[in-house]
Amino acid sequence: MTIATAEERLRDAIRSGLGRSLHVRQVDAGSCNGCELEIAATSNPVYDLERFGIHMVASPRHADVLLVTGPVTRNMEIALRRTYEATPEPRMVVAVGACGCSGGIFGEGTYAAIGGVDRIVPVDVYVPGCPPTPSAILNGLLVAMGKRMASAQAAATRSGD
Repeated sequence: MTIATAEERLRDAIRSGLGRSLHVRQVDAGSCNGCELEIAATSNPVYDLERFGIHMVASPRHADVLLVTGPVTRNMEIALRRTYEATPEPRMVVAVGACGCSGGIFGEGTYAAIGGVDRIVPVDVYVPGCPPTPSAILNGLLVAMGKRMASAQAAATRSGD
């Protein structure tokens, strides 16, 4: 899939699924900042995700999606849980990078790291890579929007019975 195709599909999914822009809260749960650099690259002139209706927000209370990086460190466990709880339903969690997906080279059960994001909060989409490319992050957001739309359609079907 080319970047232009992925961006167009993502823009259409956001508008049809939400009727507005997608709000993303990025949470660094203890990463080396490699994934953060790639997430920051998604807002540069090449990718410019703002033009597709994706906005990074400062508060989890305004977010639709949590983009979580890094192995969850013991110091960030409570903060990640509180951020997740503060995000309104229906929320999506995207684990970014090898560390976010599985704990990466830091593993799990060490004195400082608990492991992957899914050991603390439920994860809907995994974006592997060390670090993942901006286009992989874009694809992860597209998958998250697809899952969100599918769950909304299922809920509408259940309520229509």
